[in-house]
Amino acid sequence: MANYQRQSILCPNCRKLISASEAKCPYCGITKPASLLKNNVWTRGFRDPSKFIKLIISVNVGMYLLSILFDPRSTGLALHPLVFLSPSDSILSLLGATGTIPIDQYHRYWTLISACYLHGGILHIFFNMAAFNQLATVANREFGVSRMFAIYTLSGIVGYWISYLAGVHLTIGASASVCGLVGSILYYGKSRGGVYGKQLYRQIAVWVVFLFIFGLVVPGINNWGHGGGILAGIIFGYLLGYQEKKRENFFHRTLAGVCLIGTGLVLIWAVSTSVYYIFIG
Repeated sequence: MANYQRQSILCPNCRKLISASEAKCPYCGITKPASLLKNNVWTRGFRDPSKFIKLIISVNVGMYLLSILFDPRSTGLALHPLVFLSPSDSILSLLGATGTIPIDQYHRYWTLISACYLHGGILHIFFNMAAFNQLATVANREFGVSRMFAIYTLSGIVGYWISYLAGVHLTIGASASVCGLVGSILYYGKSRGGVYGKQLYRQIAVWVVFLFIFGLVVPGINNWGHGGGILAGIIFGYLLGYQEKKRENFFHRTLAGVCLIGTGLVLIWAVSTSVYYIFIG
Protein backbone atom coordinates (compact mmCIF):
# COMPACT_ATOMS: atom_id res chain seq x y z
CA MET A 1 0.00 0.00 0.00
CA ALA A 2 2.83 2.40 0.91
CA ASN A 3 4.57 1.62 -2.38
CA TYR A 4 1.35 2.27 -4.28
CA GLN A 5 0.94 5.67 -2.59
CA ARG A 6 4.50 6.66 -3.48
CA GLN A 7 3.86 5.79 -7.14
CA SER A 8 0.54 7.62 -7.33
CA ILE A 9 -0.06 11.36 -7.58
CA LEU A 10 -2.91 13.76 -7.98
CA CYS A 11 -2.93 15.27 -11.46
CA PRO A 12 -2.02 18.96 -11.02
CA ASN A 13 -4.71 19.92 -13.55
CA CYS A 14 -7.81 17.78 -12.91
CA ARG A 15 -6.87 16.47 -9.41
CA LYS A 16 -7.63 12.84 -10.31
CA LEU A 17 -5.47 10.05 -8.81
CA ILE A 18 -3.10 8.70 -11.47
CA SER A 19 0.16 6.81 -11.74
CA ALA A 20 3.31 8.90 -11.38
CA SER A 21 4.73 7.16 -14.45
CA GLU A 22 1.95 8.36 -16.77
CA ALA A 23 3.28 10.35 -19.73
CA LYS A 24 -0.15 11.94 -20.07
CA CYS A 25 -3.08 12.19 -17.67
CA PRO A 26 -5.74 9.74 -18.90
CA TYR A 27 -8.50 12.05 -17.62
CA CYS A 28 -7.58 15.54 -18.81
CA GLY A 29 -4.69 14.92 -21.22
CA ILE A 30 -2.06 17.14 -19.59
CA THR A 31 1.44 15.92 -20.49
CA LYS A 32 4.08 14.93 -17.91
CA PRO A 33 1.78 15.40 -14.90
CA ALA A 34 4.48 14.21 -12.47
CA SER A 35 7.12 16.73 -13.58
CA LEU A 36 8.30 19.17 -10.92
CA LEU A 37 7.40 22.07 -13.20
CA LYS A 38 3.74 21.09 -13.20
CA ASN A 39 3.40 19.31 -9.87
CA ASN A 40 4.79 21.39 -7.03
CA VAL A 41 3.63 23.33 -4.00
CA TRP A 42 2.42 26.26 -6.13
CA THR A 43 0.58 24.35 -8.86
CA ARG A 44 -1.02 21.86 -6.49
CA GLY A 45 -2.69 24.69 -4.66
CA PHE A 46 -3.37 24.85 -0.96
CA ARG A 47 -5.14 21.96 0.70
CA ASP A 48 -6.73 24.22 3.29
CA PRO A 49 -7.83 27.54 1.69
CA SER A 50 -8.93 28.89 5.08
CA LYS A 51 -5.31 28.78 6.24
CA PHE A 52 -4.25 30.68 3.13
CA ILE A 53 -6.85 33.36 3.84
CA LYS A 54 -5.48 33.61 7.39
CA LEU A 55 -1.96 33.85 5.94
CA ILE A 56 -2.92 36.90 3.85
CA ILE A 57 -4.51 38.52 6.89
CA SER A 58 -1.39 37.74 8.95
CA VAL A 59 0.87 39.35 6.33
CA ASN A 60 -1.30 42.49 6.36
CA VAL A 61 -1.20 42.62 10.16
CA GLY A 62 2.56 42.01 10.11
CA MET A 63 3.18 44.89 7.70
CA TYR A 64 0.97 47.15 9.81
CA LEU A 65 2.90 46.29 12.99
CA LEU A 66 6.20 46.93 11.21
CA SER A 67 4.97 50.35 10.09
CA ILE A 68 4.30 51.16 13.76
CA LEU A 69 7.50 49.65 15.16
CA PHE A 70 9.78 51.31 12.59
CA ASP A 71 8.88 54.78 13.90
CA PRO A 72 6.87 54.53 17.15
CA ARG A 73 7.52 58.17 18.11
CA SER A 74 5.65 59.40 15.01
CA THR A 75 2.72 57.03 15.46
CA GLY A 76 -0.62 58.76 15.89
CA LEU A 77 -1.87 58.28 19.46
CA ALA A 78 -4.86 60.63 19.42
CA LEU A 79 -8.07 59.14 20.78
CA HIS A 80 -9.86 59.89 17.52
CA PRO A 81 -10.64 56.42 16.07
CA LEU A 82 -9.61 57.36 12.53
CA VAL A 83 -6.07 58.35 13.51
CA PHE A 84 -5.42 56.15 16.53
CA LEU A 85 -2.25 54.06 16.02
CA SER A 86 -1.67 55.52 12.56
CA PRO A 87 1.84 55.12 11.08
CA SER A 88 3.66 58.19 9.82
CA ASP A 89 3.49 59.11 6.12
CA SER A 90 7.27 58.84 5.85
CA ILE A 91 7.28 55.23 7.06
CA LEU A 92 4.37 54.29 4.82
CA SER A 93 6.21 55.84 1.88
CA LEU A 94 9.34 53.84 2.71
CA LEU A 95 7.38 50.59 3.02
CA GLY A 96 5.69 51.08 -0.33
CA ALA A 97 2.75 53.47 -0.46
CA THR A 98 1.85 54.06 -4.10
CA GLY A 99 0.61 56.97 -6.20
CA THR A 100 1.99 59.67 -8.45
CA ILE A 101 4.73 60.69 -5.99
CA PRO A 102 6.45 57.28 -5.58
CA ILE A 103 5.90 56.27 -9.21
CA ASP A 104 6.66 59.52 -11.07
CA GLN A 105 9.41 60.82 -8.81
CA TYR A 106 11.09 57.57 -7.73
CA HIS A 107 9.91 55.05 -10.39
CA ARG A 108 8.72 52.67 -7.68
CA TYR A 109 6.25 50.70 -9.78
CA TRP A 110 6.46 47.80 -7.34
CA THR A 111 4.46 49.91 -4.88
CA LEU A 112 1.33 48.93 -6.84
CA ILE A 113 1.65 45.64 -4.95
CA SER A 114 3.14 46.72 -1.62
CA ALA A 115 0.49 49.40 -1.06
CA CYS A 116 -2.13 46.64 -0.89
CA TYR A 117 -0.53 45.41 2.35
CA LEU A 118 -0.19 48.75 4.15
CA HIS A 119 -2.78 50.48 6.33
CA GLY A 120 -3.16 53.89 7.89
CA GLY A 121 -4.64 52.99 11.27
CA ILE A 122 -6.15 50.34 13.50
CA LEU A 123 -9.69 50.83 12.14
CA HIS A 124 -8.42 50.88 8.57
CA ILE A 125 -6.84 47.44 8.81
CA PHE A 126 -9.63 46.02 10.97
CA PHE A 127 -12.42 46.82 8.51
CA ASN A 128 -10.37 45.83 5.46
CA MET A 129 -9.42 42.46 6.93
CA ALA A 130 -12.94 41.78 8.20
CA ALA A 131 -14.29 42.45 4.70
CA PHE A 132 -11.51 40.40 3.10
CA ASN A 133 -12.15 37.41 5.36
CA GLN A 134 -15.84 37.37 4.45
CA LEU A 135 -15.42 38.02 0.73
CA ALA A 136 -12.42 35.73 0.26
CA THR A 137 -14.38 32.85 1.77
CA VAL A 138 -17.14 33.33 -0.82
CA ALA A 139 -14.68 33.88 -3.69
CA ASN A 140 -12.73 30.77 -2.70
CA ARG A 141 -15.91 28.69 -2.72
CA GLU A 142 -17.00 29.87 -6.16
CA PHE A 143 -13.65 30.41 -7.92
CA GLY A 144 -11.17 28.26 -5.99
CA VAL A 145 -8.26 29.49 -3.90
CA SER A 146 -5.88 30.05 -6.84
CA ARG A 147 -8.26 32.23 -8.83
CA MET A 148 -9.33 34.01 -5.66
CA PHE A 149 -5.76 35.05 -4.89
CA ALA A 150 -4.99 35.93 -8.52
CA ILE A 151 -8.08 38.16 -8.67
CA TYR A 152 -7.19 39.70 -5.31
CA THR A 153 -3.63 40.52 -6.39
CA LEU A 154 -4.28 41.64 -9.97
CA SER A 155 -7.31 43.75 -9.02
CA GLY A 156 -5.23 45.59 -6.44
CA ILE A 157 -2.60 46.37 -9.07
CA VAL A 158 -5.18 47.53 -11.61
CA GLY A 159 -7.13 49.55 -9.03
CA TYR A 160 -4.04 51.42 -7.89
CA TRP A 161 -2.84 51.90 -11.46
CA ILE A 162 -6.16 53.57 -12.28
CA SER A 163 -5.89 55.78 -9.19
CA TYR A 164 -2.34 56.67 -10.28
CA LEU A 165 -3.62 57.68 -13.72
CA ALA A 166 -6.31 59.73 -11.97
CA GLY A 167 -3.60 61.69 -10.17
CA VAL A 168 -3.85 60.30 -6.63
CA HIS A 169 -0.60 61.38 -4.94
CA LEU A 170 -0.25 58.79 -2.18
CA THR A 171 -2.47 55.86 -1.26
CA ILE A 172 -2.45 52.60 0.72
CA GLY A 173 -4.76 49.82 1.85
CA ALA A 174 -6.09 46.44 0.83
CA SER A 175 -9.38 47.97 -0.30
CA ALA A 176 -8.54 47.96 -4.03
CA SER A 177 -7.83 44.21 -3.82
CA VAL A 178 -10.87 43.60 -1.63
CA CYS A 179 -12.99 45.50 -4.15
CA GLY A 180 -11.63 43.12 -6.78
CA LEU A 181 -13.25 40.27 -4.85
CA VAL A 182 -16.46 42.32 -4.71
CA GLY A 183 -16.38 42.68 -8.50
CA SER A 184 -15.66 39.01 -9.14
CA ILE A 185 -18.51 37.85 -6.89
CA LEU A 186 -20.79 40.44 -8.48
CA TYR A 187 -19.96 38.94 -11.88
CA TYR A 188 -20.44 35.41 -10.58
CA GLY A 189 -23.89 36.13 -9.14
CA LYS A 190 -25.06 37.83 -12.35
CA SER A 191 -23.59 35.13 -14.60
CA ARG A 192 -24.82 32.15 -12.60
CA GLY A 193 -28.34 33.38 -12.06
CA GLY A 194 -30.91 31.20 -10.34
CA VAL A 195 -32.09 31.72 -6.79
CA TYR A 196 -28.60 31.51 -5.29
CA GLY A 197 -26.92 33.65 -7.95
CA LYS A 198 -29.56 36.38 -7.78
CA GLN A 199 -29.46 36.45 -3.98
CA LEU A 200 -25.66 36.69 -3.96
CA TYR A 201 -25.76 39.40 -6.63
CA ARG A 202 -28.18 41.50 -4.57
CA GLN A 203 -26.07 41.09 -1.44
CA ILE A 204 -22.86 42.14 -3.19
CA ALA A 205 -24.65 45.02 -4.93
CA VAL A 206 -25.36 46.37 -1.42
CA TRP A 207 -21.58 46.32 -0.81
CA VAL A 208 -21.05 48.38 -3.97
CA VAL A 209 -23.67 50.95 -2.94
CA PHE A 210 -22.15 51.15 0.55
CA LEU A 211 -18.65 51.68 -0.88
CA PHE A 212 -19.96 54.43 -3.15
CA ILE A 213 -21.72 56.28 -0.32
CA PHE A 214 -18.81 55.72 2.07
CA GLY A 215 -16.42 57.19 -0.50
CA LEU A 216 -18.56 60.31 -0.87
CA VAL A 217 -19.06 60.91 2.85
CA VAL A 218 -15.66 60.07 4.34
CA PRO A 219 -12.73 62.29 3.28
CA GLY A 220 -9.50 60.76 2.01
CA ILE A 221 -11.07 57.66 0.46
CA ASN A 222 -9.48 56.50 -2.79
CA ASN A 223 -12.63 56.09 -4.87
CA TRP A 224 -10.56 55.56 -8.02
CA GLY A 225 -8.88 52.57 -6.38
CA HIS A 226 -12.21 51.18 -5.22
CA GLY A 227 -13.89 51.60 -8.59
CA GLY A 228 -10.87 50.30 -10.48
CA GLY A 229 -10.69 47.27 -8.21
CA ILE A 230 -14.37 46.43 -8.74
CA LEU A 231 -14.04 46.80 -12.51
CA ALA A 232 -10.88 44.66 -12.55
CA GLY A 233 -12.58 42.00 -10.42
CA ILE A 234 -15.48 41.77 -12.88
CA ILE A 235 -13.08 41.44 -15.83
CA PHE A 236 -10.81 38.87 -14.18
CA GLY A 237 -13.81 36.92 -12.90
CA TYR A 238 -15.05 36.70 -16.48
CA LEU A 239 -11.65 35.84 -17.98
CA LEU A 240 -10.67 33.21 -15.40
CA GLY A 241 -14.12 31.70 -15.00
CA TYR A 242 -15.67 30.12 -11.92
CA GLN A 243 -15.87 26.55 -10.66
CA GLU A 244 -19.27 25.68 -12.13
CA LYS A 245 -18.10 26.67 -15.62
CA LYS A 246 -14.41 25.81 -15.49
CA ARG A 247 -12.64 23.81 -12.82
CA GLU A 248 -9.46 25.24 -11.34
CA ASN A 249 -6.58 24.10 -13.54
CA PHE A 250 -2.82 24.27 -14.05
CA PHE A 251 -2.93 27.77 -15.54
CA HIS A 252 -4.90 29.15 -12.58
CA ARG A 253 -2.52 27.61 -10.06
CA THR A 254 0.52 28.84 -11.98
CA LEU A 255 -0.92 32.37 -12.18
CA ALA A 256 -1.58 32.34 -8.43
CA GLY A 257 1.96 31.06 -7.84
CA VAL A 258 3.41 33.93 -9.88
CA CYS A 259 1.27 36.40 -7.90
CA LEU A 260 2.39 34.84 -4.63
CA ILE A 261 6.10 34.87 -5.50
CA GLY A 262 5.87 38.40 -6.89
CA THR A 263 4.08 39.65 -3.79
CA GLY A 264 6.59 37.96 -1.51
CA LEU A 265 9.57 39.44 -3.34
CA VAL A 266 8.04 42.94 -3.32
CA LEU A 267 7.29 42.84 0.41
CA ILE A 268 10.75 41.49 1.24
CA TRP A 269 12.28 44.29 -0.83
CA ALA A 270 10.05 46.90 0.83
CA VAL A 271 10.93 45.76 4.35
CA SER A 272 14.65 45.24 3.70
CA THR A 273 15.14 48.64 2.04
CA SER A 274 13.19 50.31 4.86
CA VAL A 275 15.41 48.63 7.45
CA TYR A 276 18.48 49.84 5.57
CA TYR A 277 17.32 53.48 5.32
CA ILE A 278 16.07 53.67 8.92
CA PHE A 279 18.78 51.78 10.81
CA ILE A 280 21.84 51.61 8.53
CA GLY A 281 21.81 54.30 5.85
